Amino acid sequence: MKIIIPMAGRGSRLRPHTLTVPKPLLPVSGKPIVQRIVEDLAEALDEPVEEVAFVIGDFGAEAEAQLEEIAAKVGAKCSIYTQDIPHGPGHAILCAKPSLSGNCIVAFADTLFKANFSFDPKEDGIIWCQKVEDPSSFGVVKTDENNVIAEFVEKSPTFVSDLAIVGLYYVRDGERLRDTLQDMVDNDIRDKGEFQITTALELLKSNGVKFRSAQIEEWLDCGNKDNVVATNRRMLQLKQDKEKLVADSVTLDNAVIIPPCFIGENTVIRNSVVGPHVSLGHNSTVEQSVISDAVIQNDTVVRHANLSHSMLGNKVDYEGNKSEISIGDYSEYK
Repeated sequence: MKIIIPMAGRGSRLRPHTLTVPKPLLPVSGKPIVQRIVEDLAEALDEPVEEVAFVIGDFGAEAEAQLEEIAAKVGAKCSIYTQDIPHGPGHAILCAKPSLSGNCIVAFADTLFKANFSFDPKEDGIIWCQKVEDPSSFGVVKTDENNVIAEFVEKSPTFVSDLAIVGLYYVRDGERLRDTLQDMVDNDIRDKGEFQITTALELLKSNGVKFRSAQIEEWLDCGNKDNVVATNRRMLQLKQDKEKLVADSVTLDNAVIIPPCFIGENTVIRNSVVGPHVSLGHNSTVEQSVISDAVIQNDTVVRHANLSHSMLGNKVDYEGNKSEISIGDYSEYK
């Protein structure tokens, strides 16, 4: 099995945090979003992951090293491809053309999922979906009584279906998907100005490929600050009995941690209450503060604060009385 992860987007709704760190590498419950996607898929699949192919923008050597480490942790080869100009999700997948062969899962690194990922790899394809109240901003599918997909539609202003595609796909024949995407680009077949994955899937279906819809249990968005904080809260709840969330090297001095929380290596908490639902990164310090529902990254100092529903980046020095704030890397607020 190969996992293809298009993740070249700018993450503009998460600025200032994505000015210095690509959105898929932002931490949720102590691990980068993309690492949680890869590990959750690898754990759920019935066969080993042979390769993880990341499609990135100009992320730099440090980010690429992180991605190589993520693939290595699941015992997979790492391939990295670059999407220089954004031409849509179909084009992003095609950027990983050399890796599109055999059994492939395509997972966009915008959201996290709670789902049963067990399936028969001999099926032509699986498209994971969820019912939504307003499907107008999503690609959707229409299915028959056996959950076989009859039609793919990209972001229709008129109602077609409430089964939204969540950005997770399985195809048994990666070569056919690759060739179909290439034909779309060669013949400039666009929808709403971009090369869409739904167009490719509709073309494959019309040529005899049978896709089945499978529903996820939870769809956890990471598109903006509020959604990242909410997803961090939910992931801490889901992982508290499965992962070691508080490092042994944490120093507590007249301090209380209310679980579930992730507390990183060599972090110091003094005269403070941290939790519930806080991710506090490595080598950080919290003094005389009360913090809940927050994502705080590495090497950050928080003093005399009462914070909730907040995000603080790496190497932040924060001292203040705001109850909710979002501060990017290398910032000082006093």
